[in-house]
Amino acid sequence: MLTRVLSTALIALVMLAVVPAGDAQAPIKIGVIEPLSGPVAASGNYVRMGAEIARDWINAKGGVNGRKIELVIEDNKSDPKEAASAAEKLIVRDKVPAIMGAWGSSMTLAAMPKLEEYGVPMVVETSSAASVTKRGNPWVFRISPPSEMEALGLEQYIDKLGVKKADFLAVNTDWGRGSIQAFGDMLKKKGVQVGAAEFMEQAATDMNAQITKIKATGADTLFLTTAVEQITLVLKQGQEQRLTRKVITTGGSSSPTQLIKQAGAAAEGSYHIVFFMPWFPEAMPDGKLAKAFVDEWTKRGNPFEGLTEGFRGHDGIATIAEAIKIAGKDEPKAIQDALWKVSFTGVNGPIKFEKDGPAGKESGQSKPSIFVVQVRDGKVALPDFMKK
Repeated sequence: MLTRVLSTALIALVMLAVVPAGDAQAPIKIGVIEPLSGPVAASGNYVRMGAEIARDWINAKGGVNGRKIELVIEDNKSDPKEAASAAEKLIVRDKVPAIMGAWGSSMTLAAMPKLEEYGVPMVVETSSAASVTKRGNPWVFRISPPSEMEALGLEQYIDKLGVKKADFLAVNTDWGRGSIQAFGDMLKKKGVQVGAAEFMEQAATDMNAQITKIKATGADTLFLTTAVEQITLVLKQGQEQRLTRKVITTGGSSSPTQLIKQAGAAAEGSYHIVFFMPWFPEAMPDGKLAKAFVDEWTKRGNPFEGLTEGFRGHDGIATIAEAIKIAGKDEPKAIQDALWKVSFTGVNGPIKFEKDGPAGKESGQSKPSIFVVQVRDGKVALPDFMKK
């Protein structure tokens, strides 16, 4: 009898040992590339936090096609070379069938050749340089707006904002350079005079020389494109130099709540283009989902000011999960094909891809919701022209 029991147990162990690696219970790996250290680390970590919420929500509902989601996260250290290396690691070492990344446009552009080399799709959650989708990489699917789309979103408010002459100050990256081009073109089309265009390196902390030049132009508006850490410094240094100008930040990475905390009175009156309004979740396309995301974020003790970046992580992972669900399997080519069929509403709003780029090598581009908020009396408010 004992021999029979031992024999049965041995057979069971052998059976477990030969279960194929692709068993339905094996987790689905999704790669994530974000700047978790370096000059823009705050933003990258907020995106990671949002991605973790999406993972946990999906897994709590039984996962995708009965399998749990596992995030494999790589730090690109705010550096394009590191982003390319991270993409290769995730694909070759970790065998991920899809990636979300890589925050900055320069980092995303550096990782993109690896996608084409190995045939793995990436959902781009933040980058806004036009070249991300214009370059001709069919493995790229972007849910954030390119700078041109963002500029078009603001165009309808230029008259109400009273912009007559504008200067630009931007981070010296693909994102910053592309933003100046896109917003400059839109303003010229509107008959607005375009003045100085100044740049700052991503790690720079002293922008006084650029502010001095801008101060001398006599413009009424400054378009500012960089991450929240540098925006804070520019606002403070501008206040010290008594720069009196309407400030409009672009790219949705300003985190107005953080600016109020860190820049204080220097942030007063500034306008910010954002893609999520956690202060008014009910005004989002899916108010119930937006409110649930804000509540979950708060419950986890994540800083409120990170919500304007964190939603990107949620929507990026939700997009990949939806594509895997449609594909019915976690294979790169099947996910790439399924991404063209994705149609659902994320925290930002509807996500659905249209072709962008050279014929035969088009990337996917969704049309995100775009909003404008203002810092008024030390709080984030809807400008009068945005109120219903």
